[in-house]
Amino acid sequence: MRLPHPVYSLYEKRLAASLPRDRAPRHVGVILDGNRRWARSMGESTRHGHQAGAAKIADLLGWSEDVGVEVVTLWMLSTDNLNRPADELEPLLDVIEHAVRDLAAAGRWRLQAVGSLGLLPASTAAALREAEAATAHVDGLHVNVAVGYGGRHEIADAVRSFLREHAEAGTSVDELAEQFDVEHIAERLYTKGQPDPDLVIRTSGEQRLGGFLLWQSVHSEFYFCEAYWPDFRRVDFLRAVRSYAARERRLGR
Repeated sequence: MRLPHPVYSLYEKRLAASLPRDRAPRHVGVILDGNRRWARSMGESTRHGHQAGAAKIADLLGWSEDVGVEVVTLWMLSTDNLNRPADELEPLLDVIEHAVRDLAAAGRWRLQAVGSLGLLPASTAAALREAEAATAHVDGLHVNVAVGYGGRHEIADAVRSFLREHAEAGTSVDELAEQFDVEHIAERLYTKGQPDPDLVIRTSGEQRLGGFLLWQSVHSEFYFCEAYWPDFRRVDFLRAVRSYAARERRLGR
């Protein structure tokens, strides 16, 4: 329900003021879903939907800073998305490249590319690497840009890295099997060294992860929002954070 503007503004302010800062999530993962459906509902092109979604990202990052979030992971393109028809995929990749460059140019956030960059066109991979290098010195919100990302691919890459390291060291298969532990994967994930996501938000009403941060989200709290990503508002974000703060997190204990 959309409240009249003055009432909405008051509600939003009260909601923001009520959030306990000591219970804010450190790491928030966001599945930016619904751009195409939003565009169809508006009678616009798919590209227009992706552009509207890209324009929303800076707002989200600002909201995250306001409540004390330290890391945000944005899932912008999955490995499955790479199978879309070229007439849709190419404009989407172009929008992503421009969005990443704009985020880097702001000089406000530290960007990190997470995903299988080798699966991406050279121009997209280059844009991600350049944005990462340009913001490496930034002491601000850490933003993981997940492009060409798939949770299964990430785990396979981690295992592959472990096997290669030990093969070069001459470790036998039996020794590998004896030594192998969950930490060997955790240490080789794209997000190694970062806290696991406390809260994962998915827009557009879909209630599934679809392969997002499969390993890292084992103890995450999930929040599913009906709004399409371009329509996602600050109040929607604050509601997600409020829901997270109100939950009892037992972390499997």
